[in-house]
Amino acid sequence: MRRVNRQALFGAALLGFFVILAIIAPLIAPYNPDEIVESQTLAPSLSHLFGTDDLGRDLFSRALHGARISLTVGFVAVLISVLIGTLFGAVSGYYGGFLDSVIMRFVDVMLAFPSIFLILAIQSMLTPNIYNVMAVIGLTSWMGVARLVRGEFLRIRELQYVEAARAIGCSDPRIIFRHILPNAQSPIIVAATLGMAGAILTESALSFLGLGVQPPMASWGNMLMDSQAYLFDAPWMSIIPGLLILLTVLSLYFVGEGLREKLNVRG
Repeated sequence: MRRVNRQALFGAALLGFFVILAIIAPLIAPYNPDEIVESQTLAPSLSHLFGTDDLGRDLFSRALHGARISLTVGFVAVLISVLIGTLFGAVSGYYGGFLDSVIMRFVDVMLAFPSIFLILAIQSMLTPNIYNVMAVIGLTSWMGVARLVRGEFLRIRELQYVEAARAIGCSDPRIIFRHILPNAQSPIIVAATLGMAGAILTESALSFLGLGVQPPMASWGNMLMDSQAYLFDAPWMSIIPGLLILLTVLSLYFVGEGLREKLNVRG
């Protein structure tokens, strides 16, 4: 128990550090992230902490601005998926019956498609940009949230205070959003935290494949894409964004697992 709490505390501190860096990136970045400031593929030094990339751009500045993009994509995509999943799960769990069967079968159909292939197929038909990336990730990752919320609603709707709310004439929307949903938020919080880690990884994968955030806008994923041809000549180009992705995702998983145990969320 103590070990998990330490992990969650470490994850929260690390995540908070990255969020602060992302917020103040324009203030502390020494160079314009898109500006060619030096020779190509310079090694890390005092003047360029992370070195330069294949075009001579400062990698430290690009990593800071890339944090803004990657974290924003993760947050917005999870917000979209949580809103959709909560709505479907709440309606399905509260009303049950035929409506529940229809919604859950639709969820099963969505889950039957490998999400990464579905995302790739959709992205290949759209113009790749940051807004499409956020929307596509959010619209293809809400099914797990829907199942969690449905399970909580099936349990809570049978409790006495819900029966009392029905007895005094409360409308269904009021019961759903004012009485049941606030008491079903624990699994939603945990799912959102873990989902943000998945969204950041998905964005990185899409950008690495050229279907995500487009250059010259910096994201950790397209920084990795730029480094492919320089794995041996300039290894810092791949190590730095890869390490940043790893630490961010790891911190989110630590926080999510800590919340899962603290809030006693099952599954």
